[in-house]
Amino acid sequence: MKKGIHPENYRQVIFKDISCDYAFMTRSSIDTKDSIVWEDGKEYPLIKLEISHKSHPFYTGKQMLIDTAGRVDKFNQRYKKK
Repeated sequence: MKKGIHPENYRQVIFKDISCDYAFMTRSSIDTKDSIVWEDGKEYPLIKLEISHKSHPFYTGKQMLIDTAGRVDKFNQRYKKK
């Protein structure tokens, strides 16, 4: 592996799936301005996800439509039959 190409600032970060309100903690170097108080009472940086293994159809076995910011409506309006 090449030296000097990997980040040095790994820390505990909370990733939260906003579609099903599931959160998990892991180490990451991603920057964020949001934070959250975790189950242990400490405050950690927060990364919001639109989908995770708790809401993805492949893992859940259910087809679930997640419409963020009205993308489906915008598509339907743009390509609807006249």
